[in-house]
Amino acid sequence: MTASAALKEGRVDWVDYAKGFCICFVVMMHSTLGVEAAAGHEGWMHHLVAFAKPFRMPDFFMISGLFLARVIDRNWRDYLDRKVVHFAYFYALWVTIQFAFKAPGLASEHGLVGVAGLYLFSYIEPFGTLWFIYLLPIFFVVTKLTRNVPPLVIWTIAAALEILRAHGTGPVIDTGWTVIDEFASRFVYFYTGYILAPHIFRLAAAVQANMTLGALGLLAWGVVNYTVVATGWSEMPFVSLGLGIVGACAVVTISALLARFHVFKPLRHCGQNSIVVYLAFFLPMAATRAVLLKTGIITDIGTISVLVTAAGVIAPLVLHLMVRNTSLRFLFERPEMFKLNPTQKTEPRLTLQPAE
Repeated sequence: MTASAALKEGRVDWVDYAKGFCICFVVMMHSTLGVEAAAGHEGWMHHLVAFAKPFRMPDFFMISGLFLARVIDRNWRDYLDRKVVHFAYFYALWVTIQFAFKAPGLASEHGLVGVAGLYLFSYIEPFGTLWFIYLLPIFFVVTKLTRNVPPLVIWTIAAALEILRAHGTGPVIDTGWTVIDEFASRFVYFYTGYILAPHIFRLAAAVQANMTLGALGLLAWGVVNYTVVATGWSEMPFVSLGLGIVGACAVVTISALLARFHVFKPLRHCGQNSIVVYLAFFLPMAATRAVLLKTGIITDIGTISVLVTAAGVIAPLVLHLMVRNTSLRFLFERPEMFKLNPTQKTEPRLTLQPAE
């Protein structure tokens, strides 16, 4: 599929595979590190989480910017509805749900007034795992505001911010506020997806046309990525930026190969519903972790991490299937009353469409 055709169609198989990879790695990271923190020691899954760190979020943001050219020139009302209000609704809903589950524990430490203050503060400082959908609308707005600025200028500034944020020698940018720090770390990848979308589509097409070369490229990337991570250089300035961009291209390559053979379709389904998994994985993840660690039925930390990851990915998809035709569909579908253009035709269900 050409870039122009993909931009018009808005649903591309390898993009869904790429998002599936990303969301599974995100859940894996939270699950594994949570299990290890609760158990007091690391398991074998820790190595896979470390291997994925350089490209896990860069690829997610790059894919999110990939289809932005479709909508960036729309009027501000429509643009804000799709790119800001859309995510604001789900952030407000799910931060409230998360607080409802965590309030009893927080109240014992902070009191009811303190919990209320923490809840209100979550609209300034993104809460827990929800920072991605808090930050993404900011990226959309900044990109639209600067669309008439030469792309090389914006990309250079974004790259400089990422370099200043790199942790290898101690970050220059380290405010402690997630919005600023993560903007500095991630915007370059989002903007790269936006301005280099045609080239990224050409990469996927080239991989599908020459699978042997694509596989060899993946092998070389895997060796380099593993070596740099193992030596502790992966978060050095310039190195982290390079690993993030090359790693994102590696995920595109893997996804293009999987799409070429139409294999691992459950992974594509995860990508098609990546926002569903992202919003709802926290509860099954925490519950499964607590049960497995307390019962002691399984003692291997790596195996527990795998099971917790599986629960975190599968349970939200099951929940989505259960509620999508019920009155609870508002969990994953924005009601008309929360739309700036309530009469416009919208997708029947919430999926993280490319660039959404």
